[in-house]
Amino acid sequence: MPDCPLSLDVLPRPLQKHADGKAPAPLRMMGAKGLVPAVAPADLVTLLFMLSFDGDAAVRDTAIRTAEGLPERISGVALRAEGLAAPVLDWLAERFAGHEAALELVLLNPSTPDETVARLAGTVSQRLAEIVRQNELRLLRHEGIVRGLCANPNALASTVDGACDFCVRNGLTLLDVPRLVEAHRRVHGVDPTAKPPEEVETAAGLIAEYRRELHSDDAPDGPPRAETEEETKKKLNITQRIMKMSVSEKIKLATLGNKEARTILLRDSNKLVTMAAATSPRITDGEILSLANSRTVNADVLRYVYSSREFLKTYAIKIALVKNPKVPLPTALKMLVTLQERDVKELARDRNVPQTIQSQARALVMKKEQAAKASMQKK
Repeated sequence: MPDCPLSLDVLPRPLQKHADGKAPAPLRMMGAKGLVPAVAPADLVTLLFMLSFDGDAAVRDTAIRTAEGLPERISGVALRAEGLAAPVLDWLAERFAGHEAALELVLLNPSTPDETVARLAGTVSQRLAEIVRQNELRLLRHEGIVRGLCANPNALASTVDGACDFCVRNGLTLLDVPRLVEAHRRVHGVDPTAKPPEEVETAAGLIAEYRRELHSDDAPDGPPRAETEEETKKKLNITQRIMKMSVSEKIKLATLGNKEARTILLRDSNKLVTMAAATSPRITDGEILSLANSRTVNADVLRYVYSSREFLKTYAIKIALVKNPKVPLPTALKMLVTLQERDVKELARDRNVPQTIQSQARALVMKKEQAAKASMQKK
């Protein structure tokens, strides 16, 4: 399936044979009909999405019909799934265009692409338009969303005005959108179209600079070049330039910028900016591990990390969270019992972890030792 944006690896191994274009047609049709036993809802919709690119028209059409006819108990679980691939969510948004409950789940899923939300924003019902408006991070991150809301005939005037006022207060005024121009006059008391806009720092400008510097750094093999005084000053100035950006530009930079920009913006005082950096699609596992270890990280960012099943699959992140005193004790204690024995013993001796964690680790070690002694005595 050369046109499919997903590889077979996204599916569990037993399901891959049903999506493989080289597999027999009956096997692929079995997947298209949703007849594969014991499959998780998220894996099922991913399989159907992939089969919608099949070379056999019958398989493609069957997969689409199956997806559109999925019972709510299956589609609902799938649409809530953490980590469901963005192309799958976009595809399901089209399949469930007339289903209010399904579209609500699409809008609420953090993995849904901003482009999908922007497309829906212009047509959804009054109730769903309010859900779109409530996601303030998306509003500032992707201007197409507020454009869609402004064009939505179903949205309440109060919903649109609220969205526009929020965007304008945070530096997002689109001069070709009358509702945003009105909001700018309302909030700032001036007409933004009356004079040329002042030159301001933008995410796009800084990202372009980063790319030019990367290109200019390409050099023949040899010893690393020492950083010049001018380059050192420039790096210091980047922080100052970022701090001058509006909230909306900071969010765009946090989402699309490089590690250096994210590191700066993760320390920003605005929660929306720090969350944009933490949820950036470009963030690495190493950066997430640093956040899990940090004692100064924003509480919302840390909650995002310890609430993610995907991040907790990385053992080093889990250990870091257990040791971090900013993680709520009930959460840390739940993770503690899943750690390997050698790490629990280490925590029992570590005086730098919260006292309750250390005490519970000691209790677990003693319980393990007592169980081992009892087993030996029985023998």
